[in-house]
Amino acid sequence: MQRTNTLRNRLLAGAAIALLLAVAPAPARAASKEIIELQTQVQQLLDMVQRIQSTLDTRFGVMQNLAQQTADNASQMTAAVNALQKTIAAQNDAANGKLDASSSQVQALNDSVDELKSRIAKLDKSIQDLQAQLQNVQNPPQTGASSAAPIGSAPVAGPPMSGNQTPPLKETLQAGVRDYNAAKYDVAAGEFQDVIHYYPLDDTAGAAQFYLGEIAYHESRYDDAVKAYNAVLEGFPGNAKAPAAQLRKGLALLQLNKKQAAITEFRLLIKRHPKTPEATQAHAKLAALTAKSTDR
Repeated sequence: MQRTNTLRNRLLAGAAIALLLAVAPAPARAASKEIIELQTQVQQLLDMVQRIQSTLDTRFGVMQNLAQQTADNASQMTAAVNALQKTIAAQNDAANGKLDASSSQVQALNDSVDELKSRIAKLDKSIQDLQAQLQNVQNPPQTGASSAAPIGSAPVAGPPMSGNQTPPLKETLQAGVRDYNAAKYDVAAGEFQDVIHYYPLDDTAGAAQFYLGEIAYHESRYDDAVKAYNAVLEGFPGNAKAPAAQLRKGLALLQLNKKQAAITEFRLLIKRHPKTPEATQAHAKLAALTAKSTDR
């Protein structure tokens, strides 16, 4: 009985073990299959990530190469622009230098022309005086041996032939200046005209001509003032009064509402006599005229 029970127990135990052995491998095999599939998917994902990473690395390398090329091109372009700017600046400097040289040459030519005009005017006056003297010699007065010149004949230029005929140069000019400063314009004008009449070739005649322009300016006869100043500038361009004559001519033209002509005179004054007080005043006048034009 005990043996039967023991055998039965053994058979039951064996059956249980067999059942367990029969049942246990199924879940294990199922789990193993899922793990394998999961591993496969994971491997596929890893392969995909690697491919994406490889693609990104390749594209990043291309972008870096393009960026480097762009930077190199930009550097080359900057260098080319700087070189071009230097070339343009050098050309501008050379052009400005040539323009300044040309302006100086033109100014020197203008000055030479003005001086030539002055010499021609003086030479023409000398010829006229010589002709008058020759006429006096050929046609002497019929009565007496008087040394006075015939009425209407041209005066003899240069030093006076007789103290009774020709007033002294220096004293006459000084008297004219004194009368001008005292506002005796009629008397001063006569004295200045005597200087011009009896000493037309002397440089002092240029100063007398300038004062005649000043008298006309003070009397508001601006057209006459311009004519007198022109006589100084054309007949005596090297006279000490030439800068003042050009400045005063510009001011007289402003009084005549000839603004552009006045501006031209101021600019000529600055070019011809740049270091004079008159040139400083001309600069101030030009600045004021420019400011008024801008305000309008």
